[in-house]
Formats: sequence, C-alpha cells, structure tokens
Amino acid sequence: MSSNEKEPGPDDIQVEPSTPQETKKKREYKDFGHDEAEATHAKVDMATIELTAEDLYDKEKVDLETIVIDDVFKLLQCDENGLPQNEAERRLELFGPNKLESEEQNAFLQATAALVAIALSNGQGQPPDWPDFVGIVLLLLTNSAIGFYEERNAGNAVKALMDSLAPKAKVKRDGQWKEIESANLVPGDMVSFKIGDVVPADCRLTEAINVSIDQAALTGESLPITKKTGDQCFSGSTCKQGEAEGVVISTGANTFFGRAASLVGQDDDTTGHLQKILAQIGSFCLVTIGVFVLAEIFVLYAGFRYRYRRGLDNILVLLIGGIPIAMPTVLSVTLAVGAQQLAKYKAIVTRITAIEELAGVTILCSDKTGTLTTNKLTIDRNTIKTYGPFSADDVVLLAAYASRTENQDAIDSSVVAALGDVARARAGITLLDFKPFNPVDKRTEITYRDESTGKLKRVSKGMTGIIIDLCTRNKTEELENRLEGDVEEYASRGLRALAVAYEEVEGDDHEAEGNGFELIGLLAIFDPPRDDTKQTIDDAQALGVKVKMVTGDQLAIAKETGRRLGMGDHMYPAKVLKDGPAPGSKHSNLDEMIMDADGFAGVFPEHKYEIVKRLQGLGHLCAMTGDGANDAPALSRANVGIAVEGATDAARGAADIVLTEPGLSTIVHAIRQSRIIFQRMRNYSIYACAVTIRIVVCFAILAFAYKFDFPPFMILIIALLNDGTIMTLSVDRVLPSMHPDSWDLAEIFAYAIAYGLYLTASTVALVCIIKETSFFQDKFGVSLETFPVESNDRQLHMVVYLQVAIISQALIFVTRSHGFFFMERPSTALFVAFCIAQLISSIIAAYGNWGFTNIQAISGGWIGIVWIWNIIWFIPLDWIKFAMKATVIKYLRKRHEAKLAREVASGVPLTRTQSRAASIHESLYSNRVSFIKRAARKVGFGRVNVHVKPEELQRFSSIQAQRVGATLARNPSRTA
Repeated sequence: MSSNEKEPGPDDIQVEPSTPQETKKKREYKDFGHDEAEATHAKVDMATIELTAEDLYDKEKVDLETIVIDDVFKLLQCDENGLPQNEAERRLELFGPNKLESEEQNAFLQATAALVAIALSNGQGQPPDWPDFVGIVLLLLTNSAIGFYEERNAGNAVKALMDSLAPKAKVKRDGQWKEIESANLVPGDMVSFKIGDVVPADCRLTEAINVSIDQAALTGESLPITKKTGDQCFSGSTCKQGEAEGVVISTGANTFFGRAASLVGQDDDTTGHLQKILAQIGSFCLVTIGVFVLAEIFVLYAGFRYRYRRGLDNILVLLIGGIPIAMPTVLSVTLAVGAQQLAKYKAIVTRITAIEELAGVTILCSDKTGTLTTNKLTIDRNTIKTYGPFSADDVVLLAAYASRTENQDAIDSSVVAALGDVARARAGITLLDFKPFNPVDKRTEITYRDESTGKLKRVSKGMTGIIIDLCTRNKTEELENRLEGDVEEYASRGLRALAVAYEEVEGDDHEAEGNGFELIGLLAIFDPPRDDTKQTIDDAQALGVKVKMVTGDQLAIAKETGRRLGMGDHMYPAKVLKDGPAPGSKHSNLDEMIMDADGFAGVFPEHKYEIVKRLQGLGHLCAMTGDGANDAPALSRANVGIAVEGATDAARGAADIVLTEPGLSTIVHAIRQSRIIFQRMRNYSIYACAVTIRIVVCFAILAFAYKFDFPPFMILIIALLNDGTIMTLSVDRVLPSMHPDSWDLAEIFAYAIAYGLYLTASTVALVCIIKETSFFQDKFGVSLETFPVESNDRQLHMVVYLQVAIISQALIFVTRSHGFFFMERPSTALFVAFCIAQLISSIIAAYGNWGFTNIQAISGGWIGIVWIWNIIWFIPLDWIKFAMKATVIKYLRKRHEAKLAREVASGVPLTRTQSRAASIHESLYSNRVSFIKRAARKVGFGRVNVHVKPEELQRFSSIQAQRVGATLARNPSRTA
C-alpha cells in the first residue's frame, strides 16, 4: 500500500520542475552514471592492417575510442599477455618516449672593442695595445663567468624538481608485471593502475573493478567519472577508486594530454619582453656612441689632423666607457637572485625573465578547480537542510554511517571528513550489512545495531530522486515541494545535493523490511575555496592586479565560488566567446565583455587561450594560473604562466613559475618580489644610460676643446670597478610599487640625459679650472707635472680618472631612491662594495705610476680636492631628480595618458608590438641579450615540439590510430 503511495513521489520530483531543475539533476549526478557509447568495429581489413592515411583520418572507419577491444588488439598487434621486451624496445624507437619533448640547448660588440684594441692599435712604430686588449677580454670573461654561474644554478634547481616528478607505471612485459618509468611505455603495452595512481598513457580498459577516474586536470570537472571495461582513460587523469587494466593506444605527444599541450608555444614570440627592452636601451647607447664616434673621426682626423693611433685611442675611450657591457649580466644576476628568493616561498622559476614580466601584470586569469579551490569535495555544513526531528549534525553523522571508511569514493570521503574525526563514522554501532554505491541503484545503504539501545537501524544516502522514491513515512506534497525548492536553490548556487533517509528495523533480522524510510536531510556538496585564496585575491587586487576566474566547470558553480571569494559573480558561459555579446547588452563588443567579466565558465583549452590572447591584445600583461593539461595552452600563451602545486607535467612544462606548495599566497609574494626586482633593474638602467652619456659626451667635449687624450686603459679600470659594485644591486633594498610596473623608456632616457649632462659638466668644469686658472695651486698648494698645465699632463689624467670614477659610481645612490638619497638606506652589500671601489680608486690615484698608460700618481692634496669637489657636485643631483619629475617626467606621463585616451576613444586596440628601433638594432645588440636569452630558456621542462590546429583536438582518436597503426604497418614486427 505504502509502496503504491510512493510511486507518484519521484514522478512529481522529476516531471513537474522546470527545465533548469531537470538539467540540474542530470548535471549534478551524471558522475553516478554516464551515457554509454555503443561499441563499433573498424571498417577496414583487420587481417592485413594496411591502413591508408585517408582511412585513418576517417573516424567512420577507425576510432580507437569506440571500436571493440578485439579490434584494438588486432590494430595494435598485441594481446593481453603484453609485449615482448624486444618488441617494446623496437616500438620505443618507432614512437618515441611517452613524455613531452624538452629543448636542449656571444659577446659581439665588446669583442669588437677588443679587436680594435689589438688589431687596429698597431703601426707607427708602436707595439700593439696589449694592455687594453687583455683588460677588455678580462672584462668579457668576468661577465660571462657570472652569467654562466647564475644560469647553471637556475637550471640545476629546475632539473632537480623535474627529476623528483618522474612518474612510474606498472606494465606487463613477456607475461610478467613490472614497474618501469612511464616514459618507456609504447602503444600495445598492457598497463595496470589502482586507486591513487596517475593513468600513464591513453588506454582502453580491458578489466575494470569499480573504477572511478578524476579527469579534472583535463576537463575541469570537480567530480570523478565512473569507468567500465572497454572505456577509454586519458593520460594524466587520476584513479580515485578501484583498479583496472588496459591496453595503451597512444603515448607522448599523441595522447589527448599531448594534443592539448600542443597548443603550448603557438604564437610564441622569439624575443621576450625583457629582451626587447634591453634591445631598445642598447640602441639608445649605440646611437649615442655612434654619433660621437663619427664626430670624433671628423674633428680629430679632419680638423685636428691627428695621427692614426692618437685618434684611435680617443675612439676606444668612447667604445669601452660607453657600451654598458655589464647590463645583461647585472640584469640576469638580479633575476637569478630573485628566483632564488622565490624558491624560499616554494616557487620554482623556470623562465627567469618571467619575474620581470610579473611585475607588470595587470590581470591574473585563474583556473578554479584545484587552483582557487581545493579540488576536494566538502559538505557545506551551513546549508544543510533537515526535514524531520534530526539536527544537521545528526544528518551528517547518519550519512557518514552510510559511507565507506576505506577505499572511499569522493562522495563518501567528503561525508566522513565532515565529521572531523573519521573514527566517529563507526563509533557506537555494529555494522551488520553495507551496500556500496553502484551505478544502477545510485545510493549507498547501511544496516547497523545501535550499541546504546540494541535496536537495528538503516540509513541510505544518494541521488535525490532515488532517495525520495524510498521514503514512505514522511513523504507529502508539502515535503516534496519543499525538497524541490531546496534542490533548485542548490542548483542555482552550483551546489550538488545528496539526500539522506532513515528507518528502523524491528527484531534481530538485519535483512528484514524496516518500518519505512523517512527523508531526514539534504547535504550540499561543493569544492570549497582554499583557506588562503580569498586573502590572496584581496592582496592581488590591492596591488592593482584584477583577478578573473576561467574554469571548465559549470556557470552556477563558478558564480558561487566567485561570491565566496569576493571576486564577484558577473560571469559568462564560454559560448559568448563565439557568439559575442547579446543584442541590446551594455557591451558593444566582445573585448568590452571580456574586460568587464569576473570570469568565464564551461571553457575548453581553446577558450582559455583565446581569453588570454584577447586581453594581451588590449594591452595587458596577463598571468594565468592552472594545474591541468587543459590549462597548458593558456599558461604558455600568458606573459606569466603559473602551475600550482600538484599540476600535471603538461601544465608544468608550459608554465614559467611552478608552485610546490598548495595555495596561491606564493603568487602575491612573487608579485611583490618581482616589483622589487623590477625597481632594481630600472634603477640600474637609468644609471647605465646616464654613465654612457656621461663618458661619451664628457670625453668628446674634452677632446674637442683641449685635445685631451685620456688613456683607454683607465676607462677600462673604471668599468671594472663599476661592474663589481653594480653587481650588488641584485640584492639592494628597495620598496615595491603598489601598482603594476612598466618600462617607460622615455622616462629612463630623460633621467639618463639629465644626469649624464650634469656629471659631464662637473668634469669639464674641473678641467677648465685646472687649465685656465691657478686656483687650486694657489689655495691648496698643490701642483701638477707641468705649469701652465698641459692638456695631456699625466697627473691631470689621474685627477680626471679619480673624479670620473667617484661621482659616476655615486650616481647609483640617486637613481635607486625616490626621494632624497639619504632617506632610503641601501643594502649593506652595495654600500660596502662602493666603499671598497672608491678606496681602490684612491689608492690607484696615490700610487699608480703606470708609464704604459700615460698616467702618474697625484698627491694627497689633489685626492682631497677631488673628493670635496665631487661631494659639492653630488648634493644637487637629488634636486635635479625632483625638477625632472615636476617638469619633463610629468609632461611625458600626461602625453602618454592622452595618447591612451585617444586610442580608447577611437576604438583602436592597445596592442603591444615591437618597436621599429628594437627591430632594427636588435641584431646589432644581440650579444648583450645573449645572457638573458639563455637564462630565459627552459631547463628540463622545455616546450613541446608538436604543433596541431585546435580543431584537430576533437579528432584525437583518429589521429592516434593513424600514428600507431600506420607506423606499425610500415614496420611489421620482426617476431611475427
């Protein structure tokens, strides 16, 4: 009787609700039972297995995903006993290793200066200029050695990480099971995996015992998928329940995993962001040097009729002093030190130039599953619904009784974990009978004895429609309406419903009928945000970085996660990326919609890639976080790809930064650290350009005005001491900015010109006073070799050397600070290095009687005069900085903002393109970016060498058949 009454219940639940409700039920519980694909036969002659390329690309004829297992074995020329070892080795040569391929891997301009010194500085009865040649080569070797050392350290760190992640696989060879590296698997191998294992290659299951596979890394779905014999499992997915055996149908870059990863590296710029900046700074220095070298050639040779060697020495001064030879080394060392500092936060940097780009990131696109969330299902205790005398805690406890405590699936694990103490799931009861979940009944059931009362009780949990079917005691129309509303509320929030029912059993027969189930509660299951994610997002937004969620999960789930994290729920389904904004919406085009959205749901790899690409097209530097193979293309496309802890090989291979601890808090540390590193690089860039202006203009003017022939070797000494000091900038103490940084080269060059010309004036003024007056001789009782002082007095050369060496290096304290130089304390390393360099310079001035380079030691009086002179000229440098900020820099920024406003008003996309100057001069300056290029190269991870069109991803099964079948047909087994 009551069984007749309960029939209308599920019909009411499943028919009366609106279409969204039906869709919700299918979506929420589809993991409990999937549509079954009908098995097919390969429509080719399986006896000959001579497949043409046309046949293999025709999915109607061969589809390794759906053809019957017997045809798979025939096509792959194998059986359930596995491959012989020699055949496996042969196939490894044919198909290559089962892994994503990795890449294995000159100082021109300064070398030119060395060649000039030794080859051209000859003749006129004088020996070759060996001191300058040896000095320049020493400078080159020093910079190269430092660059090589830092690159090697970065490479070793990444290689160590990669080695620790090498996966294993259980395979049957020669009829025996053994464990080998996954990289050695080949098509036709028999593999076995169980709960907790990663599926090592694409395979078809030949045996499956209660198998549940987590494909979140490939599809972004939170719940695992039930698999049965004959189903396909994808490489990189994880076995969450049961155990299985299967035949490998595809390996390496031909797997679905590999196909997604093949988008990695598409449209990859051959020249990185920092390389372009370096090329433009190099162009500025080269143009400056070139102009004054040409001027000296005309003036000294044509005007002054200099002899060959004398004019060449003057040109060498400009070349050696003007070329910022240390720039690539300083920048790469700064980045490498930053990478080591990030490693303390458990972040491995695989492309060190990504640190510089992270400083300018304006938008962070984050995957949801496993990145913003834990990728671990949880019961939301705040939303539990109760329908009887039981409390929410009672409902959780009873649901935990109806869950397995060992070999759990994701649902059971989340319910038991909600208790806090796993032991409570069996405490106080005696288990009499347990029916685990199966795809037919879609529920679990436990019969137990309550040890406190001795009564038999029964609890069941499962799909809402199935559980309400069971309930006979309290099912009423009012209850069903309330249940329907609750399930719809869950659906609208992206929560998955799990119903719980309870009954008592009379007597001692645990198999007897009970007094009828009653619905006691509804549990909400969701993938919760990580504990630190909300704080991380708040911190990122405080730093001026907009966070957008880009997930393969469903829209309602994405919105709920966005609300919980404070990101907002203004999200769109992926179809808008194809259809564009709806007519009449507030967005006039797709770009506006993408900029306005808080996130996108239901996206595939191509969609994530497209979102990142469009944001970059709008002028943003974009970072992308992710953990799965489905994130790899977007990780590669992004300016900074970040693979979170537990990420797949494909995601790590595409990423620039690999996190080795859960959570995203490291990203905020990385952003702050990158901005500190950016400030160090910017400070050095201003300094390097200013020194170029200062050396080139100063010595050209002295040559033109006084026929002053400064010794090239002394410029080399200045360069060596400067480089040694400036290396310590990599650990300098600076403050990160609270907004994204960018390279405004106009500002850098403006500051450099102002500082360079001011320092030039300090030197020219000193020489003028010494030559044109006897002020110092009269006031301080000092003297030089000649009087009146000649232009090329050897002691005058030493005075100029000391003055240039001291004040040029002191400039770094001005460029590194935003206010007065004494308000921002430098690092101890920088200050000590500066003091040592100046001590050396002063000792050289006091004792450097070097006849080969035309200088002579000066008295202590002159050394004191130079120090006081430099201090007097150094103090106004801060005022020049403030004046520049108030005038030229302010004008440049206003002009830049006005240009951006015009472009936005005209609808012109703010694309980032390589400047013409960078294109023209990049090849000339390539020597100075070679360090950065080598440092930027991925070590150990590498990029995938396979490239396919995105639409081919949808035909990966046929492509797998073509790769395997055709290769085997061309290379028949030698044992056959």
